[in-house]
Amino acid sequence: MPVKGKVLLMDDEQIIQDVTHEVLKFLGYDVSFAKDGLVAIELYKKEKSSEAPFDIVILDLSVPRGMGGKETIEQLRKFDPLVKAIISSGYSNDPVVQNFSDYGFSQRLAKPYKIDELKNILEQLMKK
Repeated sequence: MPVKGKVLLMDDEQIIQDVTHEVLKFLGYDVSFAKDGLVAIELYKKEKSSEAPFDIVILDLSVPRGMGGKETIEQLRKFDPLVKAIISSGYSNDPVVQNFSDYGFSQRLAKPYKIDELKNILEQLMKK
C-alpha cells in the first residue's frame, strides 16, 4: 500500500506511541514520534527542509515533564503558518480542546483514539 502521508505524533506516553504507531501504519501513514514539544519542533523543522516533510502533527495537550501542545503549536505556527495540527487530549472540557481553532489547531482528537475518528480526521486534513 502506498504511503498516504507523514505524521508526527507528540506524546509522552509510550503506550500511546506504540498503539498509535500500529494504527497509523495500518491506515497507510508513515509516523515519527516526539516525547515533548521541544523535540517535536526540532523534528518538524528538520523534516520541513527535506523532500518529505510532515503532512500532519498530532500534539498531546499536556506533557507533565515537557512542553505541551498549546505551547508547541505557537512555536510551530511561527515557523510554518500553514502547519496542519491536531490537538489530542483526554480532557475534552479543556478550553484549548473546545476552541481548538482559536489556538491554531486544524482539528481535535479525544483520547483514547477511535480508529474511525482518527482515519476521518487525517483524510480530511490531507485533502486541505
